[in-house]
Amino acid sequence: MWLCNTWRDYQILDLANGDKLEDWNGIRVVRPDPQVIWDKRSVPKLWETADGVYHRSRSGGGSWEFKRNLPERWPLQFEPLGLSFHIKPTGFKHMGLFPEQATNWEWLHNLITRENRPIRVLNLFAYTGGATLAAAAAGAQVVHVDSSKGVVTWAKENLALSGLADRPVRFIADDAIKFVERELRRGNQYEGIIMDPPSYGRGPGGEVFKLEKELFGLIEKCGKLLSDKPLFFLINSYTTGLAPSVLSNLLYLTICKTKGGFAIADEIGLPTTCGKLVLPCGSSARWQAKK
Repeated sequence: MWLCNTWRDYQILDLANGDKLEDWNGIRVVRPDPQVIWDKRSVPKLWETADGVYHRSRSGGGSWEFKRNLPERWPLQFEPLGLSFHIKPTGFKHMGLFPEQATNWEWLHNLITRENRPIRVLNLFAYTGGATLAAAAAGAQVVHVDSSKGVVTWAKENLALSGLADRPVRFIADDAIKFVERELRRGNQYEGIIMDPPSYGRGPGGEVFKLEKELFGLIEKCGKLLSDKPLFFLINSYTTGLAPSVLSNLLYLTICKTKGGFAIADEIGLPTTCGKLVLPCGSSARWQAKK
């Protein structure tokens, strides 16, 4: 499992009863997580310190219960890369960041910084820009694509908060598949591609995306956007039914077949402060060119 052990502003304090107790730079929240199927709390009294609890509804969705007044949003820093983010509770239990992805941010940042050449990166389903910021901080030119105008604006704000507003980043609110198809027609190319697709989602025009149905074709199309000297390709999946080996097989059948190189895949996760518990947070597959 690929773990990120370098967070300071974010911690998982405990896991139990289908929930995780997290500390987001001093603000503690309880959120549901389907991977937490045990009922024993490691440190029961810690749960009493939560500032907010997300309660899932039986009919779908849920709502927040706040124990005290919280700021509308607050900053969170990922110190190893000097990145900063605005954090706020959303109606869908999310906080505006997936901290487990920091292990991938460090990986792609290191790859880019070792290159003595211009690197163009396409980030699809880019959300609030964690990978975009990591690539931009390493010196890459980045195209950031997400179907939600709201999270694209949020990503722009995170870029500025990180002191990277002058970096060459294009922010685009668009359907990922349609954007890729237009890029193919335009003949644009990239040295790195990142995709973090949802299991199920809708584009700005109501387009439906189902991961298992669309992913192989999308990877094939994205492979054609890679330049003659590509650097990396990263896929993330939160769908519990897709094992890491499925993602590495997809990269082998597409990117490795056309560009060579090698692909590896694993679970990604986050450690807890309460002992040896680790929270699994999906899978990632990484392709990179051979030197």
